[in-house]
Amino acid sequence: MTMPDLEQALDALAGRVSSLREARTAYPADLAPTLDAALAELDTAVELLAEAREQLRKAPQRTGGKKDGAQRELKLLRQVFRAFPVPVIVLDGGGVVRRINPETSRMLGSPDGYLVGRSFPLLVDVSRRAAFRSHLTSVLQTGHPAAFETRLAHQGRTHVVQIALTKLTMPGEPQQMVAAVALPTEVQLPEPGGRRPEQSDGALLIAAARRQDLLVKMGNLLLDEQALLRPVAMARATRLLAAEWADWVIADLVRDGLPRRSVVVGPKNHPVGELVRQIEAADPATGQVVLQVLERGSGVVLEMVDDESLLGFCAEGPLLTAMGAGSVVCVPIGAGDGVLTLVRTHDRQPFTLADLAVLQEVGLQVGLAVRAQSSYQSRSRAADALSASVAPRNLPDVPGYEASAVYHPGSSVGAEFYDVFPVSGGWGFALGGAAGKGEEAASVSAMVRGGLRVLSVWESDPDLVMRKVNEALVAQGTGMFVMAVAGFVRGREIRLSSAGHHPAVLLQPDGSVRYAAGGGVPLGIAPEAETHVETLTVSPGETLVLYSEGLISSRNERAEPYGEERLADVLGRCAGQAPSTVVKAVESDRNAFSGGQVWDEIVVFALRGV
Repeated sequence: MTMPDLEQALDALAGRVSSLREARTAYPADLAPTLDAALAELDTAVELLAEAREQLRKAPQRTGGKKDGAQRELKLLRQVFRAFPVPVIVLDGGGVVRRINPETSRMLGSPDGYLVGRSFPLLVDVSRRAAFRSHLTSVLQTGHPAAFETRLAHQGRTHVVQIALTKLTMPGEPQQMVAAVALPTEVQLPEPGGRRPEQSDGALLIAAARRQDLLVKMGNLLLDEQALLRPVAMARATRLLAAEWADWVIADLVRDGLPRRSVVVGPKNHPVGELVRQIEAADPATGQVVLQVLERGSGVVLEMVDDESLLGFCAEGPLLTAMGAGSVVCVPIGAGDGVLTLVRTHDRQPFTLADLAVLQEVGLQVGLAVRAQSSYQSRSRAADALSASVAPRNLPDVPGYEASAVYHPGSSVGAEFYDVFPVSGGWGFALGGAAGKGEEAASVSAMVRGGLRVLSVWESDPDLVMRKVNEALVAQGTGMFVMAVAGFVRGREIRLSSAGHHPAVLLQPDGSVRYAAGGGVPLGIAPEAETHVETLTVSPGETLVLYSEGLISSRNERAEPYGEERLADVLGRCAGQAPSTVVKAVESDRNAFSGGQVWDEIVVFALRGV
């Protein structure tokens, strides 16, 4: 066949293939005749390729030498290759794309420069990759052509194709090549919103808005209070990314210097439970891309996965193969706190450099949220520990009395305390608080509470205990003072020692209210304590009530203080009631007064004679 005959045959083939495309569009329900004709044209295409190769082999060389002849042969081959009306891909022995013709670019939606140098099997459906490699090896070794059906997925396009493989001997090439002719039998184009952003300015704007929307959603999600109170920041972030940006999302956090798998979120449209467990069990330290991102501190984007072993292995082989990965982006979480990996399958639009930029920002946000969460929870645990050190979990039974108390922490770590404890020949109680807020004030209150409890084992008078605690507090040099009251209960008598504390209230069975003297100077101000001591008799039916500064100083919306007069009114309405009812009534009235707001700690302690 001469060159003009070959060109004429190619033109005729192009016309027939165009007619087949029109038939497929016009009669989508009756594809069998079209498919049979397409397979026949595929055989024709293979024969024409073989004829073109034979013509090149027989072409006479000019006297200019072998070099000029080889160049002319390559030029002729390029012309034939570019004019071929069906997708043709030239592969080397390893299946790497060496050249594609314009029809292949049109079908796959990528320029030749994007695909050249990539591994062609990565475009093939995962279930047929092994078969493709076997066919490729067989064609290279035996020289016999091979054909089979498979799916190709790339750039959001999915094609069911018949692939014919033919061995080639290329002039000037040291290794043998294979021509893969792909004849589409079924095509699924990408969704309108899934096109590559480079196609139009409108698509660029939509893609940019979508990235901005992701940052806003992620920021709102991570700044939510629950993201600090509970360890949900990472789980929420990965679910958001999986819902809108990827088929697979994997989070690996650094623990003890090594990456540890933290979260794996897979597709929801098919069962992947077992695969998810395998990915969770895989060691991220075996993933080259994870270690690379941790080492460099910057993300990477693989628009097309060339090496499927980059993320490590599972029981089914390379993780990326099992996941059907077509495109991957991997970014650091925070400043070396971990790595976030997003995977898209072959039939979705690949990640781009613009996606990498926005996901690196997401990784930074997630890292900050994880650190804030860890810091907040550490401080919260410390605050809980301090709170536990200034209030007993349960009140003990005091013979001859009923006791009850309420304790509400304020807007920060509290400094108020109360306690009930055994003493020589009876029981003791204490209530008070350091002037100030925060962890230091709470620790001083805890020290005073512990000192009162311990010293009461050896001292029979609460006033001597208060004075020794004052000496210890002054010696510590904290610079803080503490208002406190301590009482020893022996029979019906209660001996009180007050150091600058509010006076206790004695509620009578008839509803009348009598305030004790209170007074004295707070602990920690001077080496010599100035306390006020008095002894009260609490008969059956009478209730002794002690309270904190936070109760009396609570304010309403008009900035009016709660005050001791209002407290007396509430207590008067609780005559004859159990201590638990009394403290709840005070608590409820204060909440109504200040609209439920609690700024300072509130303690109410009631002891009723029975």
